[in-house]
Amino acid sequence: MVVLVDHAGDPVGVQSKADVHGQSTPRHLAFSCHVVDGQGRLLVTRRALEKRTWPGVWTNSFCGHPGPGESLDDAVRRRAEFELGLSVESITCALPGFGYVARDASGIEENELCPVFIARAVSALAPNPAEVAETRWTTAPELRLAIASAPWAFSPWLVAHFPDLEPLIAEHIVEVEDDD
Repeated sequence: MVVLVDHAGDPVGVQSKADVHGQSTPRHLAFSCHVVDGQGRLLVTRRALEKRTWPGVWTNSFCGHPGPGESLDDAVRRRAEFELGLSVESITCALPGFGYVARDASGIEENELCPVFIARAVSALAPNPAEVAETRWTTAPELRLAIASAPWAFSPWLVAHFPDLEPLIAEHIVEVEDDD
């Protein structure tokens, strides 16, 4: 189940995830998370080819939908474990008001209030192949250049939020490096 929200972000109901994503998708709550490591790197992933929306595109570390009554922090931890076999800490909501509407090549519309998080990896990766086709550790400047060079190869939400997120990633990485 996903949480339906109004334009102010207030919950207005719930609907099954399978039913909510279609040709005309009601606005609902989701999240995106960018994972950094102790070496100052940023994790990007390529969505599995079996994914219903945007299969095979590169994106942030992972995404998901909080369940009814689930906190966003708990949802971030749950999806990190499910998609990447990864434990995370220092979860920070960097862009709380980010939202977008986009339509993929199959015609499925996304319409999400999608707060963007940054978290620190504290375990090794063990990606779930049903969710993730590939992973790559990179830097924020390298990712910015890749997005500018080939925006079509990346998820529309990453392309839309990365310019606002990039300076915040750098600040978070500095904090991570100072903690070591």
